[in-house]
Amino acid sequence: MNSEAFLKGIEHIAEEKHIDKDYIFDAMELALITAYKKNFDAKENVRVEIDRETGEIRVFSFLDVVKRTTDPETQITVSKAKKIKPEAEAGDTIEEEVTPSDFGRVAAATAKQVLTQRIREAERESILDEFAEKEGELVVGTLSREDVRNYYVDLGRAHGILPKSEIIPGENLVMGSSVKVYITKIDRNAKGLVIILSRTHYNFVKRLFEREIPELSEGTIMLQGVAREPGVRSKVAVFSHVTNIDPIGACIGERGSRISNIIKELGGEKVDLVLYDEDIKKYIANALNPAKDLEVYIPNEEENVALVIANPDNLSLAIGKGGINVKLASRLTRYRLDVKTITKCQEEGMDLSFIGEN
Repeated sequence: MNSEAFLKGIEHIAEEKHIDKDYIFDAMELALITAYKKNFDAKENVRVEIDRETGEIRVFSFLDVVKRTTDPETQITVSKAKKIKPEAEAGDTIEEEVTPSDFGRVAAATAKQVLTQRIREAERESILDEFAEKEGELVVGTLSREDVRNYYVDLGRAHGILPKSEIIPGENLVMGSSVKVYITKIDRNAKGLVIILSRTHYNFVKRLFEREIPELSEGTIMLQGVAREPGVRSKVAVFSHVTNIDPIGACIGERGSRISNIIKELGGEKVDLVLYDEDIKKYIANALNPAKDLEVYIPNEEENVALVIANPDNLSLAIGKGGINVKLASRLTRYRLDVKTITKCQEEGMDLSFIGEN
């Protein structure tokens, strides 16, 4: 086997597949031990050493030095060992090079098998390491193929699965086009790495905001939460501790440039920007935007339930078409919201004694 070509081959594979060269060398040495024993009918203990600089392969047999042998093929007595190595003691090993003259032929055949198997395993581990940290992140890939249930997205060194149930309702994805996706789960099974993707996850919206709004990554604006009905509407709560920064204005951008880019990626999905407030009543009122002039009451602090009183002109806005506005506001604030007019409350005979105390 040509040592120089062997070394270059390993360096090329290590670089191309992002695999540690030592991992390949160690795998080769272990495989060559088996190959040596099989091809040369050897039963003694052996080790194989590959010179990392020259590519030279050497085989050494070694015997354990013991006071009394129980296995002559792997052990040697102290008295016999001293004839080879005068300072030998029990517990030492006696080593001798036994590299066959035609071992290069065996090494070449073994190398092909080992490199194919071990490189596949190492590449799988390398990809797993690379993508393990990307779970919960937004990535960009290329739509490579589809079947009845899924799209398959080329992410570079791996492919992700984008279930058709996880695309934004009404959007049309084109093969070969670039697509932004959110990694919801990374799993490893016997067949390899499984990367599950989504465009409907609420965190997909969160990551889009973080990518589009520099102040979010800088920390001058904070994103409190996201509630989403894919393809219909999202509510995004933001705030800032910096007094001269308008968090909602920053998210909108000059002439609406920032928010329009996000809405475009969401296929026209409406996005409500909500100003977060530590006062839960103010936060709930803000979350029910675009409704105005709302009065929020929390009868029991221990129960996450709030009564929202709206005037007749704002009731439908607060509830939203099909109840979508109040549903998203409830998800965002984590309060069950009961939106009514004062007249409706009275008609239902509700006890409103707490209102004067609120």
